[in-house]
Amino acid sequence: MSLRVLLTDLVIPPPSLVYVALAGIALAAAGRRMRFGFTIAAASLVVLLGLGLPLTGNALLISLERDLPLRPPPDAPPGAIVILSAEVDRTPDGLEPGKLTLQRLLAGARLWQRTHLPVLVSGGSLEPGEMPVAHVMARTLERDFHVPVRWIEDRSQTTWQNAADSAAILRPAGIRSVYVVTHAWHERRAVLAFRHFGLLPTASPVPGDVVTGGIVPTVSGWVRSYHALHEWAGLAVYSFRAWRQGPLAGPSNSAP
Repeated sequence: MSLRVLLTDLVIPPPSLVYVALAGIALAAAGRRMRFGFTIAAASLVVLLGLGLPLTGNALLISLERDLPLRPPPDAPPGAIVILSAEVDRTPDGLEPGKLTLQRLLAGARLWQRTHLPVLVSGGSLEPGEMPVAHVMARTLERDFHVPVRWIEDRSQTTWQNAADSAAILRPAGIRSVYVVTHAWHERRAVLAFRHFGLLPTASPVPGDVVTGGIVPTVSGWVRSYHALHEWAGLAVYSFRAWRQGPLAGPSNSAP
C-alpha cells in the first residue's frame, strides 16, 4: 500500500471515523476527560452509521454527478476515447482488471462500438515492479472485447497525472477533444484535470447502480459514501492546484 493510499484511508470517512472512535475510547479508558472521550466515540459511530445508509451514499454521489459535460462541443467533436484505470485483481494467472476497471473497460468498449474512435488507456503500476494497469486494460480490450488500443499511457499514478500524460500524447497528434470514460462520481474531478491540461473532455460515465433506500447501514452504502467523500476532497485539492498553477495554453470549456 502506497503512502498516499494510507493517508487517504486515515483522513477520508468512513474508515477515518473508526480511528477517531477508537481514539475517543482510548482517551476515556485512560481516565482522562472520560466524558469527552465517550462523546467523541459516540459521535463518530453515529456519523459512521449514517454514512452507511444507502440514502446517504446515493445523495453524496448524486451531488457529484450533476451538470457533467455529457454532450460533445458542437464545434469540436471528440477525436479519441480515453479510459481511466482503477484497480486490478491479482489472480494465480496474473493481473486482471478489478471490478471498477472492468466496468470502465466495458463502457469504453461500447462507446468504441458506436464511434470507432481511437482508444487511449491510462494507468501506471500500483505496486513497484508490477505491470502497469494500462497494459492490463489494453490486453483485456483487445483480447476480450476486440477493441483496438491506439495509445497506452502507463506512468500515471493519479487522475491529475492521467490527464497530464494523456494530453502529452494526444495534443501532438492534433487531438484536442476527447471522451473521458470513468465512473460518474469520478468524472467531475477527471474533467477538471483534463481541462487544465488543454483538452476538451466530454464525460462518458459508467452507468450507475440503481440502489434503493434503506434504514439499515450496508457495506455498499459505506462504499458509496467513501467514493463520494474521496472525490469531493480530491476535487478541492485539484481546484486549488489548478488555481495555483494558473491556466495552461489550450482549449477549455466551461466548468461543470
